[in-house]
Amino acid sequence: MPELRKDPITGRWVIIATDRAKRPTDFVRPAAPAPGGSANCPFCSGHEHKTPPEVLAYRNGGRPNEPGWTLRVVPNKFPALRVEGELTREGEGIYDRMNGVGAHEVFIETAEHVVSMGELSEKHIEDLFWAFRDRINDLKRDRRLRYVMLFKNHGDAAGASLEHTHSQLIALPVVPKRVQEELDGARRYHDFRERCVYCDIVRQEVEENSRLILETDHLLAISPYAPRFPFETWIVPRKHHSHFEDAEIGTIQSLGSTLRAVLRKMEKVLERPAFNLMVHSAPIQDTSTNYYHWHIEIIPKLTRVAGFEWGTGFYINPTPPEEATRYLRDARV
Repeated sequence: MPELRKDPITGRWVIIATDRAKRPTDFVRPAAPAPGGSANCPFCSGHEHKTPPEVLAYRNGGRPNEPGWTLRVVPNKFPALRVEGELTREGEGIYDRMNGVGAHEVFIETAEHVVSMGELSEKHIEDLFWAFRDRINDLKRDRRLRYVMLFKNHGDAAGASLEHTHSQLIALPVVPKRVQEELDGARRYHDFRERCVYCDIVRQEVEENSRLILETDHLLAISPYAPRFPFETWIVPRKHHSHFEDAEIGTIQSLGSTLRAVLRKMEKVLERPAFNLMVHSAPIQDTSTNYYHWHIEIIPKLTRVAGFEWGTGFYINPTPPEEATRYLRDARV
C-alpha cells in the first residue's frame, strides 16, 4: 500500500510508492564514462596555470600555484557570482533585482587524477571539510554575503563538468528560499516543543534503528523518514551546532571516515551512481541558534523529477527508506 509521509522539518509531503518498489538493481542508470586521464585536466598537479590563482592550499612543499599541494581552492573560472562590485538593490515596478555579487570557488580535493571521492583516503576527505571551514570563516567577514552553500556534483547526471573529483562553494547575498523554508520549519518545531527537531531525529533514529545506516561517537548516517529520492542519505552530528564552521574538532575529524564509508557503500550497492552532496548550515551572518542543526544531504541520481513533482512539490520515491537502509547498512566496504 503506498504511503504519504510528512517531513517533520519543512512539512513537505512525499509519496512512498511501495506498489512500484525498486531494489538497487531495478534502477536504470547511464554507464559511467571511463576516466579520460590527466593529460588535459586543469585540476591535476602541474597544471596550476590552467586555473585562476589559488585562494587556499594545503601543501607538503612548493610555492603557491605550483606542485606540492594536497588540496587546492581556486575561484571558479566561469563564476555564477563575482566578489567585485556593490549589491545595488533596485526595484523595477513590482520586480526586484541586485548585482550578482558573491563568490564561487572550486575545491580540488587531490592533486592526483582521481574520479571518485570514495577512492580518497579518510584524511583527504577530512581535509576537505577543514578547507570548507577555513573558506567560510574568511568569506563571512564580507558583510555583503549572507549564505554559503557547499556542494559536490559527481557524475554527468549530477551536473559535474569535469571528472577530477572536486567540490564547490557559492556564497550568496541572500538566503535561498529552500534554506529559509528549512530554517522556518525548524524554528516552528522549536517554538512548539522547545527542542531541536534534528536533535530529536538523532535520538529517535538511534532508538528505532530502522533507518540508521551507521554511527560514530560524533555522527549518524541515516535514511530520512520522508526522503524525496531513493537512497537519499543524511549525515547528522550528534552534537548540536547551527553552523558547520562551529563544529567541534572531533566531529570534523570523524567526517573523513563516515563520509568515505557512506560513499563506498553507495558505490557498492548502487554501482557507482552519480550523486549530489550538500552541506546545510545556518546563514553565516546569523548568530548561533538553538533550533537549527547543520547536516549533510547526499542524493544519488536514480530517478528524474518530472511534471507531477514540478507541479505539486510532492516527490514520488519508489524505495522505502527502511529498505534502502538495509541495503546500505549490510554493504561490506
